[in-house]
Amino acid sequence: MHLLNLGILAHVDAGKTSLTERLLHTAGVIDEIGSVDAGSTTTDTLALERQRGITIKSAVVSFPLDRVTVNLIDTPGHPDFIAEVERVLGVLDGAVLVVSAVEGVQAQTRVLMRTLRRLRIPTLIFVNKIDRRGAREDAVLRRMAQRLAVPLVPMGRAAGLGTRAARFVPGLGPAALEALADHDDDLLAAYLGGGVPADRLRAALAAQTRRALVHPVYFGSAITGAGVPELTAGIERLLPTADGDPDGPLSATVFKVERGPAGEKVAYARIFSGTLRIRDRIPFGDGSEGDAVTGAGGQDQAARARGAEGRGRDDRGRGEHRARDGQVTDGPTAGRSGDDHERRPAADGRAQGPAAVAGVCGRAAESHAECRAVGRVTGLSVFDGGSDVRRDSAGAGRIVKVRGLGGIRIGDALGRPRQAYGHHFAPPTLETVVVPGAGTDRRSLHLALTQLAEQDPLIGVRHDDLRGETSVSLYGEVQKEVIQATLADEYGLDVTFRETTTLCIERPVGTGHAVEFNKKDDNPFLATVGLRVEPAPPGFGVRFRLEVELGSMPYAFFKAVEDTVREALGQGLHGWRVPDCTVTMTHSGYSPRQSHAHQGFDKSMSSTGYDFRGLTPLVLTEALRRAGTLVHEPLHRFRLEAPADTLGTLLPVLARLGAVPETTAARGAAVVLEGTVPAARVHELEQRLPGLTRGEGELETAFDHHAPVTRGTVPERPRTDHNPLNRKEYLLNVTRRMGD
Repeated sequence: MHLLNLGILAHVDAGKTSLTERLLHTAGVIDEIGSVDAGSTTTDTLALERQRGITIKSAVVSFPLDRVTVNLIDTPGHPDFIAEVERVLGVLDGAVLVVSAVEGVQAQTRVLMRTLRRLRIPTLIFVNKIDRRGAREDAVLRRMAQRLAVPLVPMGRAAGLGTRAARFVPGLGPAALEALADHDDDLLAAYLGGGVPADRLRAALAAQTRRALVHPVYFGSAITGAGVPELTAGIERLLPTADGDPDGPLSATVFKVERGPAGEKVAYARIFSGTLRIRDRIPFGDGSEGDAVTGAGGQDQAARARGAEGRGRDDRGRGEHRARDGQVTDGPTAGRSGDDHERRPAADGRAQGPAAVAGVCGRAAESHAECRAVGRVTGLSVFDGGSDVRRDSAGAGRIVKVRGLGGIRIGDALGRPRQAYGHHFAPPTLETVVVPGAGTDRRSLHLALTQLAEQDPLIGVRHDDLRGETSVSLYGEVQKEVIQATLADEYGLDVTFRETTTLCIERPVGTGHAVEFNKKDDNPFLATVGLRVEPAPPGFGVRFRLEVELGSMPYAFFKAVEDTVREALGQGLHGWRVPDCTVTMTHSGYSPRQSHAHQGFDKSMSSTGYDFRGLTPLVLTEALRRAGTLVHEPLHRFRLEAPADTLGTLLPVLARLGAVPETTAARGAAVVLEGTVPAARVHELEQRLPGLTRGEGELETAFDHHAPVTRGTVPERPRTDHNPLNRKEYLLNVTRRMGD
């Protein structure tokens, strides 16, 4: 039987989880339909979800249809948990977007549809709650056409709106043919030639839906079941099933990680190719592959690097290398830092080096492919008949629960990587400090937040050892309440939070260069590092490049520099992350391995990775200082609809909040304003809007971009590192650690 991995998405309270219950009941998986209000639904398994009546974590449940088995993924609807939705999108074959017939298109509806269209995920639309008072049909269709701006194909009409007897009457109308003909010239010609047979129309509908060109619209009620049989038939006939070769190489993507009863990690993964079996040893990791590094003329430099490592073991003295004109090569970006003399745990706790039980990594200089962990699958489950069932193997198309991979993280690839894990929604723009309550152990809090970050990496746990503080990134205030309740219920930890602040970023203004030489001036490190920092456009990311020969020193030292650069860019001159820039290594040098006669390796005379990790922040910070940086704050795009006679009251308040209306349009007795507003002021605008508009104002906001801070003082973020801005303080702290 074919498989279909289906996502259910919606704005909060549109009836998404209720629709999931109805689909399971229609398929015969459950005997009784659960209630969101009663906390008895199948997919809301967390105690907090049952208490609050909202979905917080995505959940997978399976049900059979006549010709296909559906793995249904219920996702959160509240915008504070959009990261949970993001992780699901990459594993879907199709989706159902739920819209309320009463509230119509809402802010999150538009965000979700834009993303589904961008990713070309075939999507059906289910207009729910036609039995509720205030339900509308034509008005909702018009608003969807206007505000979603997608081709819609109504699959029938709603009758008895607003009553318990409301029902869905299937049937394609003229609008269906018009929408389909826009994408099919032959269909248009047949229509103009005298008519289109029904089977031809259905075939065109299925083909265009699977290509995400059009979106069929169903009306119904998850509570009464109206329209659900027709929706189920559409899921089976119109959406594409999973593909992939079960005999091909293994390739899977992890989209969720949770902890089992014994504290072990359990990964949810979609298998795109191959077959996963219990007791298999599989490579896993972030899926980014390092490119081979070539110099001018395309000459392979792996051999040069091997030669440099060999030379590094004799007594030829200090090796230095400067940039060569015209020779610029991309630096390798995969693998984890390390060197011949020291092997340290990575920041996420994974072991590195020869002693690592779960790691395999050939000599970095011999292979510029990624260094990924390897683990053995000790447990495997698939979803079947409403629950997860243990299996010995699972093939392409399946969603599985995998046990035994201790270092697994969200976004990791199992086996062959498909593509880099991408972000489809805006990052969090808020931050707050977690304050432990009386009797709460800070170490226990640290461990609990670290485990929560495994399940939601975007909460961005940030530890400040100097002040003994821990902060988390947020999408909104509801997420803060959920973190607080989760820490209390699952970990027994009482916490509060400081006032939420805005997460800014820094961008280089110009180009800056700095260099420190081995054994010169007041450089206490046995290393030469030169770096040039250049600005880059938004979304470019951090790119590390080399203007030195890769063979000029051991590859591990280059990796130490690159990894430290990426880490140090987490705190710019004002303490904010620097997300986009190019960093070029212009100078390199080291002291080769030294030893006294008949004695072992003398660390005090030879460079180690620690020398490069210690020196790089100083050089990078100086290069940033010479380049200069500007702090940018997040701006949200807003759409505000309010009674026209309140415009005179609204505009001065918007101005005081730093909002800039860019367009103003009249819509009957209402006015629609669109523009930008600082993210820091969105919450205040939401609170003041009802009083300014007699409760009739509607506000939609979504992150749009970062812009330079132009009002008030430039915000500073407390540093959590050894502060390379103050050389004396930095060297005192770092060299003390070296002495330890």
